[in-house]
Amino acid sequence: MSQVSDRLRERAHRYFDGLLRRVLPGPDGVARVGGRQIYIVPTRAGFMYGAVLLVMLLGSLNYQNNLGLLLTFFLASVGLVAMHHTWLNLLGLAVQVRGGTPVFAGEQARFEVMVRAEGGRPRHDIRLRKNEERPPPVHVGAGDQLLVVLAVPTEKRGWQRLSDVMIETRYPMGLFRAWTHVATEAKTLVFPKPAPQAPEPGHDAGDSPRPHRTRHEGAEDYLGARGYRPGDSIRHIDWKAYARERGLVVKQYGGEQGQEVWIDWARFNTPDPEIRLGLLTRQVLDVSAGSTRFGLRLPGAVEGLSQGAVHTERCLTRLALFGHAQD
Repeated sequence: MSQVSDRLRERAHRYFDGLLRRVLPGPDGVARVGGRQIYIVPTRAGFMYGAVLLVMLLGSLNYQNNLGLLLTFFLASVGLVAMHHTWLNLLGLAVQVRGGTPVFAGEQARFEVMVRAEGGRPRHDIRLRKNEERPPPVHVGAGDQLLVVLAVPTEKRGWQRLSDVMIETRYPMGLFRAWTHVATEAKTLVFPKPAPQAPEPGHDAGDSPRPHRTRHEGAEDYLGARGYRPGDSIRHIDWKAYARERGLVVKQYGGEQGQEVWIDWARFNTPDPEIRLGLLTRQVLDVSAGSTRFGLRLPGAVEGLSQGAVHTERCLTRLALFGHAQD
């Protein structure tokens, strides 16, 4: 019975969500709030304010108190002016949303929301909301713009999209709440969550022979990291990794000849592809920490031997979008 009610509630939510008038971005990527996209309702304080006015109106009519009627209508006009200014505070607001830097699954994806006050009027008490994320209200001066960062939790790898952002205000008196929904096309790339530790990657480049490689403890060049083995020198244990609860990891050093490794999908027998991608991600991060040239082989995709931050990001992007559309 509860499952049926949950499905009905979800269908009702989708239906009413589809009825919302969202502010669509223009050709320049900026969404400008129009009058027909603004919703406004009284707040709790606004309902109490109206109830007090109703009591004052009934009392003044009952006792034929002209001063009471004058005060009642004066306060009612103040409420109407406040409602107009609450609506006007959002009208013409320009909003542009951009995706932030890539993150790993489980971290918070950050989206940059640029709010600009067009029309020569300052905007007060502007609040941005998305799910449970509620940054503090901001003030935007006339003709100025302000950057607000929204953090959205992530669970899965791939593209984290921000479909819309709610912008609301209760300026000037808090009697009314006006809000609008701004549709966005912003997205942030989410890398797979790296495994705590992973086996050492292979050193063969498929069918081609691997150049000569030297490896010995105490050499100057850092080659990467691997799991601890009995007999390893305690001087080469990565204590920072141990503090991050990644277990005992040993730093590897070697000579300069043939420092090439391949991170290969086929080297793991784990049936769960997400666990396998987490292991590959850990290998990419471990190897990229040194001067080793490495490549990545996935079913249907190969990233050639290289090194550096750009190459590491390309490999992580391959892992993030594996099996997904590459848009």
